Amino acid sequence: MPALRSPWPLRGRAADIAVTGGVALLVVGGAVGGQIASRDPVGPGVRGWLLIAAGCGALWFRRRHPVAVVLLTLAVAGGFYLSTSASSPLLLTFVVALYTASAEGHVVASVLVVVLTLVAVGLGELVSPTRHIDNLALFMLAGWLVAVIAVGGVKRNRQAYLAATEARAAEAERSREEEARRRASEERLRIARELHDALGHNLSMIHVQASAALHGADPAREHQALEVIKQASKEGLRELRTTLGVLRQVDEVGLARLGELAERARGSGLSVSVEVDGTERPVPPQVDLAAYRIVQEALTNVARHANASSVAVRVHHSESVVRVEIQDDGTGGAVAPGNGIRGMAERARLLGGEFSAEAMEGGFLVTATLPVGENA
Repeated sequence: MPALRSPWPLRGRAADIAVTGGVALLVVGGAVGGQIASRDPVGPGVRGWLLIAAGCGALWFRRRHPVAVVLLTLAVAGGFYLSTSASSPLLLTFVVALYTASAEGHVVASVLVVVLTLVAVGLGELVSPTRHIDNLALFMLAGWLVAVIAVGGVKRNRQAYLAATEARAAEAERSREEEARRRASEERLRIARELHDALGHNLSMIHVQASAALHGADPAREHQALEVIKQASKEGLRELRTTLGVLRQVDEVGLARLGELAERARGSGLSVSVEVDGTERPVPPQVDLAAYRIVQEALTNVARHANASSVAVRVHHSESVVRVEIQDDGTGGAVAPGNGIRGMAERARLLGGEFSAEAMEGGFLVTATLPVGENA
């Protein structure tokens, strides 16, 4: 988002040069014009010109020392008007300095200076035998100076608003970038899980059957192993296409294909039973996919590591959750968390569910409970 800028195009020293030069031109021009109009051969005199130079030159430092410049220009203007009868708009230097002080945030100091100035002018008029400023002019001077402070305060508030708007815009941009990075990271992890689960299962089946065919002496068993390898490789290719389709939000697997998954596992020599209880109902696609992948990974682990002969897959549907259990009759043993178990646990946690993998007496049990309610 482009930075919000004030309409005034100049910044820094360029602005100081423009303001100082412009005010000096007006003050000097006014003094010369007044001298010509009054036909005064002396004009402001040496002292007056020195005061004009001091007042105009002080504006160069108005942003670095705003309060000091206000006091200096006030003193210079007062000295000029008290020491000479020449005409010059030198008071303009005080007005510009007062505006700058207010715009820089020194509103209290600016108000105090204006009050002291008006009190001093009023007392001077009271004790002077001759009135130099009538009541209307004094009232207009007060209103003018107050207006200058008010305009400076408005500028200060606008600058603060622009700065806050820029800060909010920058923070929003940073938040969008962080969110985009987070989503990209989550998508990469999701694709990695899909590739591990889809390809790992089928490659494990191929490995088991290839080993059986390589070391077996039964031609019928070898033929069966080759058939399983053929089906597993075909399924692996289909799973790969499905996984790549995740980028297009296309998910083709779920609990409805649990029978096919069990049939492929039986091809490795396992006795696989599938039980589904409860009232089956539509579940969110991400829950359906996660449940399928957990069963798939658990069956892969059984075929590779459990030395089991049978495995039972149980799916329980309720109004709030889907619970899957995979229990085998293998050797069991201590849980050694690898990529498979970590991936299953991560799938469950991402959906707000629970996961456990524990050795039983004479087997191993994997349980995942996935919520299917509004928060799923």
